Amino acid sequence: MTDIKLIKIKESITADNDRSADLIRNELANNKVFMINIMSSPGAGKTSLIIATMKILQNKYHINVIEGDIDSTVDSEKIIRNGGDAVQIQTGGDCHVDASMIKAAIETIDLKDYDVIFIENVGNLVCPAEFDTGANLKVMILSVPEGDDKILKYPLMFNVCDALIINKIDCIEFFDFDFNVLKNRVSLINPKMKIFQVSAKTGEGIIEWCDWLSKQIDCYNKSLNL
Repeated sequence: MTDIKLIKIKESITADNDRSADLIRNELANNKVFMINIMSSPGAGKTSLIIATMKILQNKYHINVIEGDIDSTVDSEKIIRNGGDAVQIQTGGDCHVDASMIKAAIETIDLKDYDVIFIENVGNLVCPAEFDTGANLKVMILSVPEGDDKILKYPLMFNVCDALIINKIDCIEFFDFDFNVLKNRVSLINPKMKIFQVSAKTGEGIIEWCDWLSKQIDCYNKSLNL
């Protein structure tokens, strides 16, 4: 009986992706650019949160947004209408953006013109958690209508992210959402995760989130000057 040669495709793909992500991080560091990967399920409010954040921080940082979607340029158009700069990635069916896609997007950007780049990943709670994009910070948005049990269904996403933004708290009275239950579950999976309660619609909690994010960016910049 001949030996069976086993080729582990996923391991090969993720290894290649991780190498590309490291190169992206080095390029961002050389240009003193801080990149944030925003992930969530569809409709959780990624674009609205980015716009609300951008409006507060744009006087301090020059910001660009890399928009990842299976199709369309709808979200890029929203960013531009609100005074931002955007690059659109159309994944052509892929349920996430990976390092090679981000590299292609960055090649269209003059990094010397920017301090911060947001990645708006494809709306999905599975694939985006598995692929390193080269971002310095991973942030997940969970909207109130989705429920407090999402962490039980998608633990990897909660495990890999540095911060959790609970969005749409303005409609909490209409849904069975328990903040304390969610926080307890998060503490078991990722005790270091920072949690924010916000409404991108009303602006509640956005200042606190932006202040924290600004500190992360400033700490990053200081580390590059050491």
